[in-house]
Amino acid sequence: MTEPFSDPGADPGVDPVVVGTDGSAGATRAVEWAADHAGLRGLPLRVVHAVERLPYDVPRYPIPDSYDRLAPSGRQILDHAEQVARDRRPGLDVTTELAEGRPGRVLRDQAARAAEVVLGSHGAGGFPGMLLGSVGNHVAGHVAVPVVVVRPAPPEAVAEIAVAEIAVGFDCSEASGPALAYAFEEARLRSHRVRIVCAWEPPVPYAPVIGVDPDDMRRAAEDYARAELQPWQGGHAEVKTELDMVRGHPVAALIEASSRAVMLVVGSHGRNAFTAAVLGSVSRAVLAHARCPVAVVRGARS
Repeated sequence: MTEPFSDPGADPGVDPVVVGTDGSAGATRAVEWAADHAGLRGLPLRVVHAVERLPYDVPRYPIPDSYDRLAPSGRQILDHAEQVARDRRPGLDVTTELAEGRPGRVLRDQAARAAEVVLGSHGAGGFPGMLLGSVGNHVAGHVAVPVVVVRPAPPEAVAEIAVAEIAVGFDCSEASGPALAYAFEEARLRSHRVRIVCAWEPPVPYAPVIGVDPDDMRRAAEDYARAELQPWQGGHAEVKTELDMVRGHPVAALIEASSRAVMLVVGSHGRNAFTAAVLGSVSRAVLAHARCPVAVVRGARS
């Protein structure tokens, strides 16, 4: 097997932002986003391409030199991505790595020595199905570091953004802490506002006939959310925040918030409205329909 190659100038003591690429337009957008993000955080960037053996190249009957035959095109993809990153952020510390294996496993392995992992929303080979397929499901929510899926925002959505803001899902549980921390730090670095999205629904047994005013229920939910958020807002006084209480399902609330945000942040574990926000139906819907990049931040299991 050909050894992975990289730029010897990389600092081994600093975990980089890792971005997967397959040469597609979606992957190129991811490389650009990752370069900007790495530059903003003062981190190096590692661009990774996975070469997977052909489906019929089974271990028992391997095709001789199949990796070496596929590697040259992988190196061309990496060379192009490296140039894109350097053009985007002159002076950025950029390294490349060609790896052999299934893309999902490669990126999970990369995450063990990364500050963050970035994926494009669609692939065309090398990292196919990043968003809705097996690669995305095997990375987002399954690694310790944040995973960002870069979705291209529709032009009309970008035009509608009056104030640059980062939206974050909040379910009033401790499991939301890592997502909030990530959102506040991103907002601080970018000088953006944070929109905290808290979806609530009446309890299942609730019915109007029991005499409980739904407005009272909403106010109670909002009061509780504000109390839980007070330490975060107090600790990040330089960041403007807005609490958005939405009656309804968290998927709808998050997708709506993404239409006016430059990034949507969700936690991978929760106990209430955002439970299974990444690994279940909520995650699939949000990642499939969000109108901006989505950052998945793993929290403590509940």
